[in-house]
Amino acid sequence: MANQRLDSLDALRGLDMLFIMGLTPLILSVCALFPGGNESWIALQMHHVPWEGLRQHDTIFPIFLFIAGMTFPFSLSAKQEKGYSRGRIWWNVIRRGLILVFLGLVYQGFFNFQFKTLRYASVLGRIGLAWMFAAMLYLSLKRSWQGVVALAILVGYWLLLRYVPAPDAPAGAHPFSPEGNLCGYIDRLLLPGRMYRETFDPEGLLGTLPAIVTAQLGMFTGDFVRESKFSGGRKTLYLLCAGALLIVLGFLWGRVFPINKALWTSSFVVAVGGIAIVAFAVLYYLIDVRGWKKWAFPLQVVGLNSITIYLAQRIIDFQRIGKFFLKGTADLFPEAGGKVVLSLGYLVVCWLFLWLLYRKKVFLKV
Repeated sequence: MANQRLDSLDALRGLDMLFIMGLTPLILSVCALFPGGNESWIALQMHHVPWEGLRQHDTIFPIFLFIAGMTFPFSLSAKQEKGYSRGRIWWNVIRRGLILVFLGLVYQGFFNFQFKTLRYASVLGRIGLAWMFAAMLYLSLKRSWQGVVALAILVGYWLLLRYVPAPDAPAGAHPFSPEGNLCGYIDRLLLPGRMYRETFDPEGLLGTLPAIVTAQLGMFTGDFVRESKFSGGRKTLYLLCAGALLIVLGFLWGRVFPINKALWTSSFVVAVGGIAIVAFAVLYYLIDVRGWKKWAFPLQVVGLNSITIYLAQRIIDFQRIGKFFLKGTADLFPEAGGKVVLSLGYLVVCWLFLWLLYRKKVFLKV
């Protein structure tokens, strides 16, 4: 399986992106059809936690970063077989990381040229930097030393935030609080432009450090799947056990270092890393081991052009296109039902856009 493409990985990426592509508002509109549905457990999963805790929506971003890390051992092996020099491989890593940072700026409105009010931190920027540094570690160190670095980052980040509160924190503010954490202070001190929140940016500077480990966990998983001589079923079992162990460890660590996506805490890295491994293991077994591929095709269409749809939603008015075709149908239903129709229409229009690109073999590769 050295260079075999994992259909399950494309499917996992597609499933992850569906929530950004319109599945979230569709689920919320369906929940709203029922009494108290907006406050149901399922509806709450479609929102980020206010600060500490973990919901499904908090896993979307780190799982995407985990997948980016997991693909690297496969792509590196392919480049090496093509005869790429070490220098060329390093340049590709740096170039990809910087392109993602730039695309993040584009998403935030770079071409408005309002640089004083531009939000420089971004989802794509964090993915680019975290993946790039993780890839550099992968290219520079043996596997065991990569693990040592990952552990050092997670423990060091925990101790840093625990014992070094923000110098300008209000009296009595906890170092893990919105007002007292060091991450916000560094963003206020060094991050140009505007921040997502007034005093803090969840994609800020210091939080990129533990995000490197999220990408590393993906790379470790990719290595195991690519290099292990075990059967597909045995690999699945080991992945499920490893993922479950990380989830337990993450929540145990969360007792002293709360799980927090905004701070990208070490417990968050470990717990969501476990969730990502379990999710991949299930899809890997169904798609790549058992060969049940046809059902996953809609997910793969999304997964193969994930960055495309992320950026396209910022540029193309898919909502207007959906209303053009479905507004009349939506008006036949009560307001809540009409929202379901339009939400479904938005999702379908986005998917058809990606399907057309897939048919023409057009893929945005960074």
